Amino acid sequence: MGKKIIAAGHICLDITPVFPDQKAENIGDIMVPGKLIQMGGADVHTGGAVANTGLAMKILGADVTLMGKIGADAFGGMVQNILRRYGADEGMIVSKEESTSYSVVIAVPGIDRIFLHNPGANNSFDKEDIHYEEVAKADLFHFGYPPLMRRMYQEGGKGMAEMFWRIKEQHVATSLDLAAVDAKSEAGRADWEEILSRTLPYVDFFVPSVEELCFMLDRDRYETWSGRAAGRDITEVITREEVEPLAQKAVSMGAKAVLIKCGAPGIYYRTAAKEQMEPVCKELGLNLDEWVSKEGFEKSFVPNQILSGTGAGDTSIAAFLVSALEGVSLREAVQMAAGTGACCVAAYDALSGLKPLAVLREKIEKGWAKNEFAGW
Repeated sequence: MGKKIIAAGHICLDITPVFPDQKAENIGDIMVPGKLIQMGGADVHTGGAVANTGLAMKILGADVTLMGKIGADAFGGMVQNILRRYGADEGMIVSKEESTSYSVVIAVPGIDRIFLHNPGANNSFDKEDIHYEEVAKADLFHFGYPPLMRRMYQEGGKGMAEMFWRIKEQHVATSLDLAAVDAKSEAGRADWEEILSRTLPYVDFFVPSVEELCFMLDRDRYETWSGRAAGRDITEVITREEVEPLAQKAVSMGAKAVLIKCGAPGIYYRTAAKEQMEPVCKELGLNLDEWVSKEGFEKSFVPNQILSGTGAGDTSIAAFLVSALEGVSLREAVQMAAGTGACCVAAYDALSGLKPLAVLREKIEKGWAKNEFAGW
C-alpha cells in the first residue's frame, strides 16, 4: 500500500498455559489453593503492543518498523528470534542491565484473561529512545501500553506528551493504545486524567478498551461497574449508553477519532468535528465526509471458535489502522477491526488466526453473522 508505520512502546514475552477446554463461570471454580490442575502445553509468543499490533499490521500488508526495549537474557533472545521470523527484529534496543518483560496469561475458557506481568526493560523506555528521524519518514506512529512503561506516566506524563508533540510537529499521524493497570500499583496511582489531557491533543486515533478508559477518566463509574460485575467481565453488565460519555470526554480532551474496545460485544466509535478531523484526513488521504462527526457501535462477528482472547484488541486495532491508511471509510475500517478480532480469538496467540483484509471483506459481504448482546 506504500505507507509506512512505526509501532513503538511495550513489548514482552507471553507465556500462556493451555487449560482444559471446559468453560467456567468464576475463576474460583478453577484456581483453588492446593488443587492440581491438569494442563496442556504452554503457548509462548511475543506480546505487548509492539509485537501484537506491529506484527499484525505487517501480516496485513503494511510496511512496519518496530521500536521497543528488551533485556540481554534468555527471554530477550526468544523475543528476537520470533521477531526475526517476520524480518522485524532490527528496531529492538537490547539492555544489558535490565530483564525482558514477560506475562503469564491465565486464559481460562469462559473467563476474561488474567495477566501476571513483569514490565522489565519497558520501565526505562523513554521519549529519547524514539528514533525521530525514522518516525519523520512514516505516515503513522502507533504507541501502545504506556501504563506498563514507568517513564511514560511519571511526572504527570510530560515525557509522553512531549514525544507525541514532537511527532505531530513532523506532520505524522499518531495513534495511542492503553493497557489495564492494578489500582494499587504505581501506575494505578498516577493521575491518568492529567496524563491524557496533556497527550490527547497530539493523538489522532485513540484506541483504548472500555475498562482502561473508565478507570482513567471516571474512577467512581469504574468502581460501580466493577461492583455490578462481581468478578465477571465488565462488558457483560454495562451498555452502549454508558460508554458514550467516555468517548465524548476523550474527544473533548483532544483525541480526533476514538475507538473503544468493548470486549465480546464489539467496538464503539466516535470522531471529532471537521475542524479537528480535517488535518488528519488530509495527512492520510481520507474522505472527510466519511470520517467527520461520526458515532456508532460495531457489533462483533461470530468467530469459528474461541480459544483465547490474547491480542484480540491489539490485532483489531492493527486492522483498523491499516484500513485507515488504505483510505477506506470509517465504517469499513471499524468492520475490519471487528472481523480481525473474531479471527484472533480462534487461536491461542495473537497472530496465528489473522486473515487478509480482502478475505474479511468477502466474508462480510456474504453475510458474516454478528453476535447479539443485551444493552449493545
